[in-house]
Amino acid sequence: MSSLQRTILKGKLPPTIPSGRIGRADSFKKSRIRDYKPGMWNEFFADKEDVKVDEQRTFRVYRTKKPEKSGPVLLLLHGGGYSALTWAHFCSEVTRMIHCQCLCIDLRGHGDSKVDDEDDLSADTLAKDIGDLLTKLYPEDMPQIYVVGHSMGGAIAVHFAHMALVPNLIGITVIDVVEGTAMEALASMQSFLRSRPKYFQSIPNAIEWCIRSGQVRNVDSAKVSMPGQIINCTTNQLATNDLPLPDDVLEEAHHTSMFPNPFSISEDEETGQTGDDTDASGEGAAAAAGSADFKKPITTKAMTDAAKNYTWRIDLSKSEKYWVGWFSGLSEKFLNLRLPKQLLLASIDGLDRTLTVGQMQGRFQMQVLARCGHAVHEDRPHEVAEVISGYLIRNRFAEAAGEFRCHMPSC
Repeated sequence: MSSLQRTILKGKLPPTIPSGRIGRADSFKKSRIRDYKPGMWNEFFADKEDVKVDEQRTFRVYRTKKPEKSGPVLLLLHGGGYSALTWAHFCSEVTRMIHCQCLCIDLRGHGDSKVDDEDDLSADTLAKDIGDLLTKLYPEDMPQIYVVGHSMGGAIAVHFAHMALVPNLIGITVIDVVEGTAMEALASMQSFLRSRPKYFQSIPNAIEWCIRSGQVRNVDSAKVSMPGQIINCTTNQLATNDLPLPDDVLEEAHHTSMFPNPFSISEDEETGQTGDDTDASGEGAAAAAGSADFKKPITTKAMTDAAKNYTWRIDLSKSEKYWVGWFSGLSEKFLNLRLPKQLLLASIDGLDRTLTVGQMQGRFQMQVLARCGHAVHEDRPHEVAEVISGYLIRNRFAEAAGEFRCHMPSC
C-alpha cells in the first residue's frame, strides 16, 4: 500500500485511542468535587418542638405543615442510631403527593430528645414513649395516625401497634426489617459497630463517611440526616446545633478527608455499588461488615487525635441486651395486627419463612425497591413516598395532592 493510500484511509478511520487507561481522564475525575455541606432541617419541616411529656421525658419532634385538605398524620419512627431527620427528604416528597402531615420523633436516647434513663431502649419502653407523646400532643381530638418505621423503628412500630396505645391507628408500613434476617445478623453487630470510626473531624467529614461507607447512598439525604446522629465533643450538643457552619469551617472541611483521594468520585460511586451499612437493627450488618466495597477511613494516630471533634450521639453497642427483644416474635406480631399492613424491602432475599407464608396468603402488601441500601427511604425517598402514598390512597386513608397518580403495587 502506497503512502498516499495509507493517508487517505487513515483520514477515514476514527481517532486512535490514547495509551493508558480507557475512559474518563484521572484529571477529570479529580476535578469532580462532591459537596458535603450539611443541610438544614427547616428546608423540609415547618416547625420543630421539644415536647415535655413529664418531668423525666422531653422529645424533639419535627412537623410538616398541615395539609390543605383533611388527611392522616404519618408518624415516622427512625432506626437505631438515626434521628428524626432521616425522614427529611421523604417528608418533602410524600406531602407533595397526598394530603397528610408528617410527624417525626427523635426516639429515646437519640437526636435532641432528653430523658432521665437513656439506656432503657426496650421495645415496651420505646412504644410507651410514643403513646405518651401522642397523648400529650393530641389530648382531646387525636387525628388518624398511620405509623411508618424503618429498621429498629419498624420493629418498635409493630410493638406500638400491637400494644394498642392510641385509638386512631389506621395502618402500618415497616421498612426493611424482618425477624429472621435481623436475628441472624445480630451475631455480627458488635463487630460491625467496632468497624465504624469513633470520631469525626467535622460535620462534612461525617457526611463523607456516611456516603463512602455505604450507610446512605443519596448524598442529599446524608447532608440532612448525618448531623442528627453525631454530637459536638466539646459542647455535648447535637451537631445540628452547630449549623449553619461558618464559611471557614466549610472551606477547611473541603480540603480534608478521612479517605485517600477524597474528592474524586470512584467508578463504584458512579454506579451506586457501595457496601450496605445499617443501624443497630441488624438488617444488612453482616453484609456491610464483610463487603469488599466497604471503604474504611484512614486511621493513623495523628489523624485520629486531630479528628476528635464529633462523635456518635448514642453508643449502640450498649443497647445489645435489647436487640433480641426488638425482633423476637416480630413476624407473628406483624401478621396478627388487625390493620392494613405494608412491608418495604431492599431485597426479596430478606423475607423469612413466616412472612413468606403470610405474603402468599395475602395478609399484607409487600414491595421490593432495588438499587438501594438498608436506608431505603433515604436512598430513594421519591419511590418510597410513591409506594406509601399509593397504599394510603387505595385504602382511602388520604387523597391525592396535585397531579399524583396512584400506581398498582408490584415486586
